[in-house]
Amino acid sequence: MAKPARLDPKAEALASAGALHPHPEVVRDTVFTSHPFFDANDLVQVRYEMVRRHQIDRLPISDVASAFGVSRPTFYKAQSALADHGLAGLVPRQRGPKGGHKISADVLAYIDQLRATRPGLTVPQCVDAIATRFGVSVHRRSLERAMAPKKKRYDTP
Repeated sequence: MAKPARLDPKAEALASAGALHPHPEVVRDTVFTSHPFFDANDLVQVRYEMVRRHQIDRLPISDVASAFGVSRPTFYKAQSALADHGLAGLVPRQRGPKGGHKISADVLAYIDQLRATRPGLTVPQCVDAIATRFGVSVHRRSLERAMAPKKKRYDTP
């Protein structure tokens, strides 16, 4: 079986920072096709240049969005992020919750202790015990997922 092709060092660095453009082939702007300095793999550079082309070069938003392979709403989001947060606003980041915030390690340890002393304890009873002890309401299914054995993750080639 052949090994997967390695990315070049810059692409690896961009990927580890979360700034590797998932579809660099859609960027058709002339600066990216004619100058080696401009790298369509660098999502932050692409978004910055996209906003700059509109604000400085005065190109219409629809033309800029088309040349950079994005929708107009995506352009407006990038423009707003740059205005509000500078270049840091253009760095992609995960939105939404980063993990379970109610089922902490303390809650899981408490449930493990309860289930060890009372093996017949049901999930709804565990939910009630968590509410009594920690003052948080946890959904039954969230607790079931947290208590389930973790599956092994295999890397796919």
